[in-house]
Amino acid sequence: MKLFQRLLVAPAALGLLAPLAANATEVNLNDISNYSSDEVEVDFNSFRNSTSNQFLSDDNIHETSFLEYEAGGFTDTTVMNGSAVFAINNVDGAEEVGKRETTQTMYTYTLNLNTSFTGDDNLYVRLRTGNSGDNFGGKPALYHPNRYSGTADSLAVDKIWYQFPFGDSATVWVAPKIENYYMYAATPSIYKPGAQKAFKLGGLSAAFGASTATGAGVKYQVGDSPWAFSTNVVSKGARSGSEGFLGNGDTSKWDTMVAYTKPQWHASVTVSQQHNGWDSFSYYATTKAKTLNNASMVDGSDDGQNKPNGLAYAFRTYWRPAESGTITPEVTIGYDTLTINNNGTGNVKKANSYMIGLNWKDMFRADDTIGVAFGAPLRATSLEGDGDPNDVDATMWEIYYSFKPNDSIEVTPAVFGASDILADSEDDITGIMVTTKFKF
Repeated sequence: MKLFQRLLVAPAALGLLAPLAANATEVNLNDISNYSSDEVEVDFNSFRNSTSNQFLSDDNIHETSFLEYEAGGFTDTTVMNGSAVFAINNVDGAEEVGKRETTQTMYTYTLNLNTSFTGDDNLYVRLRTGNSGDNFGGKPALYHPNRYSGTADSLAVDKIWYQFPFGDSATVWVAPKIENYYMYAATPSIYKPGAQKAFKLGGLSAAFGASTATGAGVKYQVGDSPWAFSTNVVSKGARSGSEGFLGNGDTSKWDTMVAYTKPQWHASVTVSQQHNGWDSFSYYATTKAKTLNNASMVDGSDDGQNKPNGLAYAFRTYWRPAESGTITPEVTIGYDTLTINNNGTGNVKKANSYMIGLNWKDMFRADDTIGVAFGAPLRATSLEGDGDPNDVDATMWEIYYSFKPNDSIEVTPAVFGASDILADSEDDITGIMVTTKFKF
């Protein structure tokens, strides 16, 4: 089936959603509550007011009323919200990247629990389940922004951490399950991905490519100034195997960010030190760039110095207009570099990537978003020793329109694609997707 025939999938899916939107309006979900994103951060003021919380998400700031519970339920300082995501896609050229050219579906169900014990702290737990066709999980060009990567159809603790203030200007995280970017000094991107997780945070490649692990971190806000600093570490060995937290054979990632953020613009530099074979930058990388030398992967009896170690730098900036609804877009720009040591002669030594994302908000109706992104994923530029890396000139792109039938439902039709995305010039894809998100 050709791609233009598959375009029939989008209006058909939207047609199925129309009754859902109508029913939601009939029961007037707006009177129940306001809803927040499934990726939630709670600041120190979240629990100080007995009638409302403020949750900071990747999209907007929402106010959520405290929920009243009977005896035996949650405490009155616990707030729960969640989301369900449905998606359908079809990818032309999927067989070139090891997938199937079939119409596939996905769902993800998320529950967020936020609990305060002092009014200034927060215990965050994210419960998640889901299932999806293989075309929603292919890295780098097919990974959906809301895909659940755990055991299919099994509800599990996906994230859990505790954060608390230290003095007047610092925030501390202690986390059994977290990723580095939840502990950054500032959010480095305002581009909202529509179809490809690779475009999150200005590109999930050399520095921001993440993996859920045990972690800890601290953020320092310099008074009322735009300056903020953070440093944090995540460790895979703390919960798996016998390497231990930051032990000799532990695979870990230590990120440090310096950020300057004003209401309309932001600039930041992040240094990411990646130890003992850390390789979680495949969301936005070619096959060659993400390959580490397996021969140098030694066990925990070694001091870890023979494993590949990476040093990455991420440069991010964004700017937004003073008012939405104009022809002037929000702009996010990201650039990453990566140097790998101890990767063995003939293997990747250096690599880089870039990404540009544009968002237009409130163009045709309130709370709608047009998104356009283009970039070159992490590609090898030099090898250890002599030789040309001969890596592909890979590119990725997406275009989408997101709109809300009501405050609780968001629908996002999208087209996306990539060229030379894995290892050769035949690795080209073009896809269509419709994603529907329900917030509650």
